[in-house]
Order: sequence, then structure tokens, then C-alpha cells
Amino acid sequence: MNIKNIQDYVFKTWDESIVPSLIEYIKIPNKSPAFDPDWQQHGYMDKAIQLAKNWCEQHAPNGMKLDLIQLEGRTPLLFIEIPGNIDETVVMYGHLDKQPELFGWDADKGPWKPVLEGDRLYGRGGADDGYAVFSSLTAINALQKENIPHARCVVIIECCEESGSYDLPHYVTALRDRIGNPNLIICLDSGCGNYEQLWCTTSLRGMMSGDLKVDVLTAGIHSGHGSGVVPDSIRVARSLLSRIEDENTGELCLKELYVDIPERRVEQAKQAGEVLKQEINDAYPFAGDTKPVSNDYTELMLNRTWRPTLTVIGIDGVPSIADAPNTTRAGTALKLSFRLAPTCDAAKASEVIKSTLEANVPYSAQVSFDINESANGWHAPILQDWLREALDAASKNYFNKESMYFGEGGSIPFMGMLGDLFPEAQFVITGVLGPQSNAHGPNEFLHIPTGKKLTCCVAEILSKHYIENK
Repeated sequence: MNIKNIQDYVFKTWDESIVPSLIEYIKIPNKSPAFDPDWQQHGYMDKAIQLAKNWCEQHAPNGMKLDLIQLEGRTPLLFIEIPGNIDETVVMYGHLDKQPELFGWDADKGPWKPVLEGDRLYGRGGADDGYAVFSSLTAINALQKENIPHARCVVIIECCEESGSYDLPHYVTALRDRIGNPNLIICLDSGCGNYEQLWCTTSLRGMMSGDLKVDVLTAGIHSGHGSGVVPDSIRVARSLLSRIEDENTGELCLKELYVDIPERRVEQAKQAGEVLKQEINDAYPFAGDTKPVSNDYTELMLNRTWRPTLTVIGIDGVPSIADAPNTTRAGTALKLSFRLAPTCDAAKASEVIKSTLEANVPYSAQVSFDINESANGWHAPILQDWLREALDAASKNYFNKESMYFGEGGSIPFMGMLGDLFPEAQFVITGVLGPQSNAHGPNEFLHIPTGKKLTCCVAEILSKHYIENK
């Protein structure tokens, strides 16, 4: 493989075609169905997937077959087949749906306002992960331009990932015969510890979310009349949360949510923590003198990858400070988001959490915990020697540093699904979401040089996969 030729082609394609296309993509407010129930009427999802389809047709690898598929009542899906030089199949994955706007964007930026600032392209969805479809085809094209053989490739681009990929099992079932039996799966929807080397995700946490509702009155009353007699609904909710979480440490109290962490993953967390000391300090927009929950970088890495956590991500029933009257409120509702260990059974965890919150409620207040969604995490199979060597070589060739491995704190439901379907397959889960890129938050950005180099790495991995399987 001529590294310079591959790099020149990929970089040029990014500059001349991918970045302009991502700028147009960012303008489209194609929020995932969980955040836009009227997505079909709005038509933004159709606009986004049509943009990607048009680009793919204009940059089609040899023999490409592209289908835009939409099952009844489901979000659309791009299904791309590219014939190869051997019978083995590689599946490549990404998604086009986006998280909602959120607040806190800089005055000159916005979720649907693409801003190119130096090496960064700001806007919702460019890094998470609108670039994936463009990067996947560009990697294949780079090989074909150099007459480098590769396996058959199947590219799957869905539009429901940010809602838990609930449409995807229906497509996988419908397309099972066309997908085939891949022995390598490449996903470009993950993160990177820094922008200086190739990072591979070894695990993804599971998740569960639900609404905790606490009602103490049927209507709010004057606080002078109610306080001291009526239990405060936030105090009741706080006492229930203390059953789940130690408020002093943030550690969860339910032993059923913990798993044994594989020693290999502990060692990789230690290695990643050593490399990322400064990035960990700089990656979070801490307010004032706020510190992380630990000074041990290995512990921080394990906390966000293999240990269960709780975050209160929404509150109802609480007026804003500006509009708050002197009232004993009728109730409080909290939206709770749990991140679960990669190998924790999400269904069993959900049952334990629900029963813990609803049992023996203080003051016999009206309490319910309604589970919205739950999903198991994913733990990668051990890398085969050829793939580990290919990852290291690609990282050194295009980043000038060896590859690194770490777990991710988020979830990609499709990975668990594919892991169950193809237990013998190898996985390369990677991405461009590095320090301060702030996926799902304000000022989300794509680091363009990392996107370019990652595309080159994918091309090299595809080449090495062919050599291993020819």
C-alpha cells in the first residue's frame, strides 16, 4: 500500500467533497424520533438521507448497489453493497439521526448552523456521526484507486440510533440474507481519547432510563400552610435516590448492578489513563474549581466504562427560580438515566432499580418509577493477532503513534445486536469524538484532521483484512 497516495486521495476528498456535504447536513434539523415525534411530517430525515444517498451515488465504488429502504412505519435506512475480491464480508455502520438542540451554544454557533473554525466543524451531528457514510465509501474508493483488493463490503446507515435503534432489528431481520455472515464489523460511531492516535473501543455500557414520580398533594398549596405538615416531594425523592446512590461518593448501592471487570480491561484502562491525564483534565468544562470524583486516572476510566452510574437528566414540577411562588408543590418528577456495566443484564437491573424505588415509600407518598427504555451493553471479543497488528500499523502510518484501547461510557445498540448475530466476528469500533467535541451537548464539533486520518486507517484495515482472508 502506498501510504502517501492513500492519504492524498482521502485528504483531497475530505476537503473538496466531504466537508462541504457535512456543512449541508448539519443545517438539517433531523432529530431522532424520540426527540421529534412528528419527524415524518417534518421531512428532515428524508432530506438528510437523500443528501447522503446523492453523495454516495456521485462517489460510488465499483459495482456499488445502493438501496434506500423504508419499512412501514419505520425510519429510513441506507443499505449499500460493494462487491469484493474474496467471499468474506465486512459490515460498516453509521447513523444519520441527531440529538436535539440543547442550550448553551456560543453566540456565533448553533446546532443547525455549521461553523468551520480552524480544524473544527461545529454543528450537531457532523461527528456523531454524519461523517461515517462518507468516510466508509472514501476508504473503499481509496483502495480501488490504487487497485488494492478488499472483501465484499456492506454499509448500513440507520436513522434511529439516538432513539435506541428500535427500528434496526426489523431491518436486520428483513435484510439478513443480504447482509451475509461478516467476519469483520467496523463502526465509526464511537470516540477517541485524543486526536493523536487511533483509538479502538473495547466495550460499551448498557443503559436504562425511567421517570420517578413523587406526588404528595393533588394541588399545590401556600407554603406557610403546607410546610412542616406536608412532606416535601423533593425530600421524598432524595431519600429514594439515596437507596440507589451514595450521594457522598456517587457510587451506586445495588450490588446487582456490578460485574467483575476483566483484568485485560483494567490494564487497558490504566494505560489509557496514563496517556490521557491532561486530556481528562481538559475534556470537561468544569465550573470554577470543580474537581473530578477521583484523582486516580485509572479509576476515572473504569468509572465511565465498567461501573454503573446514575444521572438525573430532567425534572418536572419545579418552577424556574424567576417564577417560583411560595408554594408547597404537589409533586416532583425526575428523569433518571443509568449507565450499566457492559456485561450487566439491563432487564434484571431495571427490575431491581424499580422495586428498590417503589418499596416502602416514606410517608406513603404516591411514587412510581416507569421505565422508558433499557439496553444491554457490549464487550468486544479479543482481537486476533492480524487485526491488532493492522490497527497498530495503521495508527503509526497515519497518526505516527501506536493505537490505543479503551471502553466507552455510551451505548451503540447495534453492536450488541451484531455481536449476538455474529459471535465469531471481529470488531473495530472507533470514531472522532475526542476531547471537548461534546457530542449531544452545545458546541459539538468534528475534528477534521482526525476524520481524515481515521478514513485512511479504515482503508488500511480493509486491505489487511483481505490479506488475512484471501
